[in-house]
Amino acid sequence: MSWLSDLFTETSAIQAVIVLSLISAVGLGLGKIRLFGVSLGVTFVFFAGILAGHLGLEIDPQMLNYAESFGLVIFVYALGLQVGPGFFSSFRQGGMKLNMLGIGVVIIGTLMAVLGSWSTGISLPDMVGILCGATTNTPALGAAQQTLKQMGMDTSTPALGCAVTYPLGVVGVILAILLIRKLWVREKDLEIPEKESENKTYIGAFQVHNPGIYNKSLKEIAELSHSKFVISRLWRNGKVSIPTSDTILQEGDRLLAITAEKDAPAMTILFGEQEHTDWNKDDIDWDAIDSKLISQRIVVTRPELNGKKLGSLHLRNHYGVNITRVYRSGVQLLATAGLTLQLGDRLTIVGEAASVHNVEKVLGNAIKSLKEPNLAAVFIGIILGLMLGAIPFSIPGISAPVKLGLAGGPIIVGILIGTFGPRLHMITYTTRSANLMLRALGLSLYLACLGLDAGAHFFETVVRPEGLLWIGVGFILTLVPVLIMGLIALRWMKLDFGSVSGMLCGSMANPMALNYANDTIPGDNPSVSYATVYPLCMFLRVIIAQVLLIFLLG
Repeated sequence: MSWLSDLFTETSAIQAVIVLSLISAVGLGLGKIRLFGVSLGVTFVFFAGILAGHLGLEIDPQMLNYAESFGLVIFVYALGLQVGPGFFSSFRQGGMKLNMLGIGVVIIGTLMAVLGSWSTGISLPDMVGILCGATTNTPALGAAQQTLKQMGMDTSTPALGCAVTYPLGVVGVILAILLIRKLWVREKDLEIPEKESENKTYIGAFQVHNPGIYNKSLKEIAELSHSKFVISRLWRNGKVSIPTSDTILQEGDRLLAITAEKDAPAMTILFGEQEHTDWNKDDIDWDAIDSKLISQRIVVTRPELNGKKLGSLHLRNHYGVNITRVYRSGVQLLATAGLTLQLGDRLTIVGEAASVHNVEKVLGNAIKSLKEPNLAAVFIGIILGLMLGAIPFSIPGISAPVKLGLAGGPIIVGILIGTFGPRLHMITYTTRSANLMLRALGLSLYLACLGLDAGAHFFETVVRPEGLLWIGVGFILTLVPVLIMGLIALRWMKLDFGSVSGMLCGSMANPMALNYANDTIPGDNPSVSYATVYPLCMFLRVIIAQVLLIFLLG
């Protein structure tokens, strides 16, 4: 049976794969266990690696470095792709307020870490590791380690600092949410407010009684209006039709219009009168409006349409159909001519059956093709991210040039490609399950290596006085910024408790605390706020971890 023991102990490529796979499997399995409604999920791989390292398992240092770097790159790039489409739009309206609050959490924690390093005598690299653990942010730790490697410094103690403070980092955010609810939340803060959204569409029926638009085409009327709208159907003399941009409106025409909810009053002024029928109910039978017209949802699957403007297809004039709505990543968009199409968009088409069938051929609607992964774009993005991460650039006041490194470069390129790739006709679409697979695989690999590397000295660090100091400092770094910004958000910004909780979980990159918030707070405001602040705060923590070390140690 020596061959079996050699698979785990004799250093080789096979042994490295087996050890890392075993750590990942054990960690993922134990991560599903819930204690008091909280589970660590993939993060438990980190602690499984620590235990394996403590028990004496080790792999070739070069293999460890390669697997750790490759896992980190895959994780942060896939993360960038996921958050990219919503990254820049998250700064609009209420999203700007939430992001400013999230940035406040990041800044307060960073300042406290710097002051704590000076006052407690903890070295700055160790304090950065403690901060990463306190904020449950392993990508920031990866960025910090890469920076320390470039500076020729030891990278093991920051990983130990992260390891010993991570558990209380998870629990601390949940405890802070409980304290905020106990101390400052009133009944009205628990109410779910109705939020206005630029993407929320509104369907309304209008009658043309405005003399200013009589005998004008829809194209001319659209140019006169500051609001965007789509006319789905037109009733005239008891007959219903699909209007085109050249359709001339007459007095008494009845129109079914789709616009943004906030623009509905402007539509009433533009056309003259709004009917009182509620067309936004889920149970409306659209096919019953006219037996000759059908409504069908078609998916864009033809690669050559990726990045094209919807208006450039001229579907309304060529085929006599109307595109009323576009669904993208669960968000409903207004189907304007200037909308840039992306692979995977779902278009709601209204028209005669034969015409809709012809449009289906144009758009593709081959859903199976979307399930095929576009790995070429992933590898190209990784290459570009690593190239960006390797570029040195100078910051005033810092002697050494700054590099974004393995974590910063790929996440920036992932965000940019996820946002602007379709406009450059790059096929960046991946299914949600494929993106989750990439992220989970990369993060598991990275955490297994990180834990294995830190495990040899983990327990002896914890029982030392400095280990207890690290745990205490980390818990303060978790609790204080969350409590401060939570109070400001509730009392000064007057946000509801659900949105505040999601913002705090997102700014601390803590999905485990988000699960707790979703289980205890009604509505989906925690998830929406989490998704709004997570991209920017994650990006800031990755960059700040590097700049802090270079600025204060360089």
